[in-house]
Amino acid sequence: MNQAVLSAKRDVVTEISTKIKDSDSVVVVEYRGLSVAEVTELRRNLRAEGIDFKVYKNTMVERAVEECGFGELKSSLTGPNAIAFSKDAVAPARVLSKFAKDHKALVLKSGIVEGKVVGLDTIKELASLPNREGMLSMLLSCLQSPVRSFACVVKAVADAKAEGTEKVEDAPEASTEAAPVEAAAE
Repeated sequence: MNQAVLSAKRDVVTEISTKIKDSDSVVVVEYRGLSVAEVTELRRNLRAEGIDFKVYKNTMVERAVEECGFGELKSSLTGPNAIAFSKDAVAPARVLSKFAKDHKALVLKSGIVEGKVVGLDTIKELASLPNREGMLSMLLSCLQSPVRSFACVVKAVADAKAEGTEKVEDAPEASTEAAPVEAAAE
């Protein structure tokens, strides 16, 4: 085989390996039966989410996944495949699953999520999760709830103190006067 061809193949394997290592999520799909217009629409949807979508020869991908330690993925590399690479662990599964619902020709196969080879079931579970902004919103509302509750309690105490009895107002003064007496006794 020509040395230039071998060098080009090594470069492709290195490119795939680098993309796998740099991605939090890699999803393998079979695109047989999709029209050019449908593939273009899919690429546009993926690009909008910052997902790299590329078609490679299966033999090149097999070498790359073996090199990266994900040899289990080789069983999914049959037929015409495309691979989605993303730094977001959820986005590829979500976008591809949504597209596959409308276009039955797109078949989700398997992938790598945060360093683990996963099957179709896990990809479908990931697809049901909200996007990053949705997750952050949920997290912030969970964090905000205790603070809001604390603020309501403080406001209730302040309101009670404002309309309350003189005993509530006298209690802090008594405690501040008691401290110097104890210090003087020692």
